[in-house]
Amino acid sequence: MLILLTIRDFVIVDLAELMFKPGFTVLTGETGAGKSILIDALMLALGGRGEVSQIRHGCERAEIIAEFDIDNHLSLQAWLGENDLQGDAGICILRRIIDTHGRSRGYINGNAVTLQQLRTVGDQLVDIHGQHAHQSLLRSDTQRDLLDGYAANSELVKAVAAAFQHWQQLHQQHLKWEQNAALFLQEREQLEWQLQELSALNFSIEEWQALQTDHNRLSHTANLLEAVESSLEILCESESAALEQLHTVLTRLRHSLDYDNDLKSPYNLLETAQVQLQEAVYELKHYQQRLNLDPQSLRIIEDRISAIHALARKYRLSPEEIPDLLHRTMQRLQELGHNADGDSLGEVVSLAKKAYEELAQTLSTKRRKAAETLAHQVTEVMQTLAMAGGSFDIILIPCNQANAHGYEQIEFQVSTHRGLPLRPLAKVASGGELSRISLAIQVITSQISTAPTLIFDEVDVGIGGRVAEIVGTLLKKLGKTRQVLCITHLAQVASMGDQHWQVVKVPGLLADNPVSSAIRSLDEQERVEEIARMLGGMNITATTRQHATEMLQQNKKLS
Repeated sequence: MLILLTIRDFVIVDLAELMFKPGFTVLTGETGAGKSILIDALMLALGGRGEVSQIRHGCERAEIIAEFDIDNHLSLQAWLGENDLQGDAGICILRRIIDTHGRSRGYINGNAVTLQQLRTVGDQLVDIHGQHAHQSLLRSDTQRDLLDGYAANSELVKAVAAAFQHWQQLHQQHLKWEQNAALFLQEREQLEWQLQELSALNFSIEEWQALQTDHNRLSHTANLLEAVESSLEILCESESAALEQLHTVLTRLRHSLDYDNDLKSPYNLLETAQVQLQEAVYELKHYQQRLNLDPQSLRIIEDRISAIHALARKYRLSPEEIPDLLHRTMQRLQELGHNADGDSLGEVVSLAKKAYEELAQTLSTKRRKAAETLAHQVTEVMQTLAMAGGSFDIILIPCNQANAHGYEQIEFQVSTHRGLPLRPLAKVASGGELSRISLAIQVITSQISTAPTLIFDEVDVGIGGRVAEIVGTLLKKLGKTRQVLCITHLAQVASMGDQHWQVVKVPGLLADNPVSSAIRSLDEQERVEEIARMLGGMNITATTRQHATEMLQQNKKLS
């Protein structure tokens, strides 16, 4: 769960350090105080998109640090270990920095990472439900994603999309073959002839390098022999050979050592030189024995090199590129092998189609089962949200043709009152009803989320009164098993919190920052004042305070 959030120079926050506890935490404040800044900052630390405009005016950079307790999050610990991103035992620290030059840097446990890695970790730690979720709920793709998320269909959805794309690619290939069958057969014949010619050459890069080395040696054999013979003459075979003269020098110096030991050092150096020269003579003689004039071998090598160059010129490439051409030819022939006739390619298309249909059918089955369960749960929650007698259903509408999303479109249907027929959500629900239905879906789907921290950003907009109390009860109940953070403008919801944060505007510390946003934890008396403000606005009376006190005391009994 989230245990510490540090925000520095972000929007209108100069510095805020927030320590979180388990349970249900509420965040309140007047309009424009900056309540949603906390969510925006956290989303940045979780790998969200950063903008220069988010940096506090007059500052060089904004920095967000989020510290999480992951002691019980074994899968995340394993992922961090696999990616060498471990930190202190049971702790995961995410850090994000954006500067005025537009640069963005992310860190996990002090290690520089990509934004995608931040998002991967963030998705496992926090599930955020935004205040505008009810608006996107009217879209068909959102409804489909919600149902698939509830049914844990993520991997299956990807597999269906991949199978569909594979099937369609083969199908298009088949159509292309039918349109160009003669051209395909002509290309295949040409490639087979080309493959035969390339294979007959039996060329390899290793052989080419060896040929060049041998050719260079054999074509200069006479010069090499002359150089070796001349060297041996100078070193050991002439009357004034270097080795003989060096032997004479060493003999004279050896007798002189009896008179002056300072000659020992040059004597040792010359003695070493004698050994090295003798070794060189042995090597040269050995090389001389192996180096023979061989016109026949040279001619064979030159013929081989000529054949290789001729083939390379024919295909307008260098000899080094011949193996790559051979590989491409074999690969293209293999592709055409499947396309040699329409029947064989048609079989491949049929197999791909069958694979897609099996996956899509499995997806449909899981969707139908999940739709029934989710619809029943949402209907139950609706009864408590001022829609008694209403019902919710999820319809799987068959598509005219298969697509990457499966066999059906997903449509949420609702009846807001008893006796009314089910109709599409977009055509029935009012703004307030839509907000309540959205909240019901979010509360239910959040229960199956694996993220230990759930955040609700003003998802209670458009409701009030008794319904607001029920919403607060739902979130408080959820807080018994998860860490829940809710930004709210409703006193009924705020009074349910186990922990209460208030966002207020305060004078800025710098002249060019006249306003700053501060976030502070409220004690019991301060909570009474804040709940009273939410109930009574500017004119807070003793009656309002009494009402706020009663709400807090009543809600404590639910803990």
